[in-house]
Amino acid sequence: METGGWKRTLALVMVLVGTYAEALFSRHMDDFIEAVKQVEDRSPGSELLVVLRTLRQVAGLDDAFIQHFLGNPDSGRPEMNPSLSAYISKAVPHRVTESSEEEGVVLTSDGTTVALAPLLLGIEAGLHPKTAGHVRSLYQLTLAKDLESAAVTHRLGPDGCWDSVTSPQVFTLLDSPSVLTTAQVNGGMDGILLSMEVSAKSRHPMKLSSLLTEYYSRKLGSEGLDDAPPIISRRRRENFKGLLVPQILERQLVKSVELQRRLKERPKMAVKTRKQLRAVVKERIKEFVHKYMDCPPIIPRCMWGAEPYRGTPTNLSLPLSFMYIHHTHTPSQPCLTFQKCSADMRSMQRFHQDDRGWDDIGYSFVAGSDGNIYEGRGWLWRGAHTLGHNSIGYGVSFIGDYASTLPSQHAMGLVRDQLASCAIGGGRLVATFTLQGHRQVVNTSCPGDALYNEIRGWGHYGEVKK
Repeated sequence: METGGWKRTLALVMVLVGTYAEALFSRHMDDFIEAVKQVEDRSPGSELLVVLRTLRQVAGLDDAFIQHFLGNPDSGRPEMNPSLSAYISKAVPHRVTESSEEEGVVLTSDGTTVALAPLLLGIEAGLHPKTAGHVRSLYQLTLAKDLESAAVTHRLGPDGCWDSVTSPQVFTLLDSPSVLTTAQVNGGMDGILLSMEVSAKSRHPMKLSSLLTEYYSRKLGSEGLDDAPPIISRRRRENFKGLLVPQILERQLVKSVELQRRLKERPKMAVKTRKQLRAVVKERIKEFVHKYMDCPPIIPRCMWGAEPYRGTPTNLSLPLSFMYIHHTHTPSQPCLTFQKCSADMRSMQRFHQDDRGWDDIGYSFVAGSDGNIYEGRGWLWRGAHTLGHNSIGYGVSFIGDYASTLPSQHAMGLVRDQLASCAIGGGRLVATFTLQGHRQVVNTSCPGDALYNEIRGWGHYGEVKK
């Protein structure tokens, strides 16, 4: 065979191998975990660190910045078949295309999207003598490198939506591309949290596939997150908030910039430039804390399968002064998974649009018992939730009938504390807003309703401190 012939044949084989890998695995965390299991099965008994270094090498995560913390990954890695290698080499490296498609991310069972690179780097760092248990180094490795660019461009986020939640392949951002997307933040936070976990349990053998399964695929019991394990992905924000010291993250971000300049053999920053950088970094960290610590995870409309708004929405005049709390008669049961909560959202929207003739689902936001808030009409559009009061307040409903029982403590905290704080910090609610039950506004003769009586105990009808 001529030289050109066998080269074309080899190229065709590689294309077919890559296509096979694409068909075999979707961009869902469950499929990524299955790929990790195949890596582990090909080398039984391989240590967690060896598997992580194998993934890093195949994915090409070996620039000077990463090697500064973790060293060179090339060290006796297990054999890997071409299709598996092709999948990992495409699934892990992160980038955002010109068409706003984000690569190197996966959909998790809890409905959030996670970047794999910072996740895997963080876990590996938990096993490395130089970085194990040292949160300062973890900040640089998982978040600070990209936060430096975000500080320069004054942008954090955005989130995005998948082409399919059952077999996801393409993730498209909801706004202009950013250097630090919500998926990267999720991956960075998870990488740090799991790094601390494996560092604390380093003497106990564990598999990467088992670690990821326990973290991302844990099923909730009837009490929702109230009786769930402490270290699971649904608790990502609350766990990271407990770990984060903003001042330390600020310092590590500046150190990350200096390290990258040194690795590229660039001169040191001038004193004035460093001072300016610190000022910008401080503002970005403040935004980071508000967006990802104060605010709850909010599932966008496109992720739960919303139908379009019928007609033209009316914009609210912000900030508002009220938040009205509802619960649903139907669905009557709490939803404990992203899949069930999404189905309930679609059911309510159909009822509101088709049976009641409204333009959209009536609520501004809806709280599931799965750890998520679901976007209804959102922050900007006037809802249809509290007759005579729709233009002056947000309507928030809990999924489930709570006439005689209460939502989980975690679900109530999402609304009472996080969603309210998010609204205040974002300039959407006045700091002295009033939080009331719907029936307390339109009908005060409902003394037996458990949820609305609970709301009366939230402090001056639920007034939330700034």
